[in-house]
Amino acid sequence: MGFFDSLKEKITGKKNEGKYLSGFAKTSENMAAKLKFITADHKRNKEDFMENLMVALIESDIGYKTADKICDLFYKETQKYSMLTIRNIIDLLCIVLNDVYTKNPDSEIICNNEGTTVILMVGVNGSGKTTTTAKLAYKYKNEGKKVCVAAADTFRAGAIEQLDMWAKRIDVDIIKGKDGQDPSSVLVDACRYCKEHDIDVLICDTAGRLQNKANLMAELAKMNKVIGREIPGAPHNTWLVLDSNTGQNGISQAELFNEVTELNGIILTKMDGTSKGGIVIAIKDIIGVPVRYLGLGEGLDDLKEFDLDLYLYSLVEELYNAS
Repeated sequence: MGFFDSLKEKITGKKNEGKYLSGFAKTSENMAAKLKFITADHKRNKEDFMENLMVALIESDIGYKTADKICDLFYKETQKYSMLTIRNIIDLLCIVLNDVYTKNPDSEIICNNEGTTVILMVGVNGSGKTTTTAKLAYKYKNEGKKVCVAAADTFRAGAIEQLDMWAKRIDVDIIKGKDGQDPSSVLVDACRYCKEHDIDVLICDTAGRLQNKANLMAELAKMNKVIGREIPGAPHNTWLVLDSNTGQNGISQAELFNEVTELNGIILTKMDGTSKGGIVIAIKDIIGVPVRYLGLGEGLDDLKEFDLDLYLYSLVEELYNAS
């Protein structure tokens, strides 16, 4: 059984199978359009194929550096074959993508067994951070946890009201400040509320300003300090929310935030509206931070845990169907 067939067997019947397939349809179509007409005679057309593969990877937002690495690894694998079929190509591509992503194992999501688990949501304005905070709160609530959200994005007009509306809709507690208030003071209030009310998970929606590096570092350092003072070990998880449509600019954002704070997860939003799903591989390869969740729709339950098997299958499904 080939690698792709084993993937298909593993993902068949998974609850998020349909959502992943629809969410990555544009990326898969783009990949197939570049590669499906390659002949099985690899030796005669290897240069054309490698050029098309590089273009397909870059256009799916894997980025030049990671795409070049993938192409090198792929080419080395092809040397074991005198002739390649499309099915061989799909298998080798999946194997190489899997190897690049898993080169550094994902860390576990940290849970505070002694009290409230604190998740700090960071990112620039427009990434979908506030909506993602609400979706995450909805997910944890449905798992039976007591959830509170902190509206600490006190600088963006309407951010507090937006999260307040979501909190009422999904029926979770909210601690909110006033426009222009020091966000760290909101987080102090939220931490104290959670301790007093035995809250399981606190999700903090923070300001999305991308200032100069020194100011950003100072602001995030202050937030981390006040949270850690109220709840030892907090924030337990700091997750960067990225709009997948921003492409390689998203990589730059991730690099900056990872320099100024200790990221241990990334959430990619709006994946269902882009043909650039390869950014998942690029982020893990370049930043070394695991993707925790993907936004695959606008509904409250459309925030899905990242599943590497489903992801790889979804990327090349269209190419497989066209073979």
